[in-house]
Amino acid sequence: MGLLLLAVCSCQKPEEMPGPLGLPALRVKARPSGEEVALGKKLFFDTRLSGDNSISCASCHNPEQGFADGRRVSVGVGGMRGRRNSPTVLNAAYGRVQFWDGRAGSLEEQAAGPIGNDLEMNHKPELLLAKLRADPAYGADFTMKKLVGAIASYERTLLSGNSAFDRYQYGGDKTALTDIAVHGLAVFKTHCASCHTIGPRDALFTDQKFHNVGVGVDSSGELTDMGRGRGEFKTPTLRNVARTAPYMHNGSLKSLRQVIEFYVGGGNSNPYLDPLIKPLELTNQDREGLLAFLESLNGDLPQ
Repeated sequence: MGLLLLAVCSCQKPEEMPGPLGLPALRVKARPSGEEVALGKKLFFDTRLSGDNSISCASCHNPEQGFADGRRVSVGVGGMRGRRNSPTVLNAAYGRVQFWDGRAGSLEEQAAGPIGNDLEMNHKPELLLAKLRADPAYGADFTMKKLVGAIASYERTLLSGNSAFDRYQYGGDKTALTDIAVHGLAVFKTHCASCHTIGPRDALFTDQKFHNVGVGVDSSGELTDMGRGRGEFKTPTLRNVARTAPYMHNGSLKSLRQVIEFYVGGGNSNPYLDPLIKPLELTNQDREGLLAFLESLNGDLPQ
């Protein structure tokens, strides 16, 4: 009985970190210390994580560009171009999986991915650790586990809420949205919320599932990137979406207006197109409303 009681009591319950208005509390195994967050921030901006000391995590997730990079696809060491657009890191802590194809199950796993990728940081862990261990700021016993854990802890502080929509929907301020944005919210609920879900538990405006929406089809109708396997990619968050152009997994749409027109047209036909994707009949007022609503999702940026 005593051993059983000890086993039960030793189980650590997840802790909750409060989120800003519009976002739920963030559940974590253990609240990171200030020192760990500071270490993660230092690593996030350290170009030594790349093989030629030229780029850092912040090169593709720039705070001044909504923690994205404004490029169609990411650019790695030596100017190597990646295949996909860099998603924002803002509120990534709420993601069930990471990357467009969901191949990473945690922020720690995601942080390790670009380091060894030939098209991104192109660094070998043993060489990276030798480099960092020579710096007293990191110490002679620095490990990859500590590196990815610290970066993930820093990223869990990059929360952005308190948008105009949040103040309207959750803060009781019915003046926070313009009339045209309120109209856009109604249009959004009718035509977009199947994938970009709305609600306290769906605070990122994403179902966190994978869909083929017809992006990345060449002139012959063939998919150029199979993503999850059938041209399916993760539904992205819409928070701060007006700050993170261009759009889609391949960065092919330059503006939110182009995104709206893409969906109005029903995407690009292909054998795996999601049945939810169909042409929409939207008036000019509907389209302007959608744009205004999407712009209202820009939240406060973390300090």
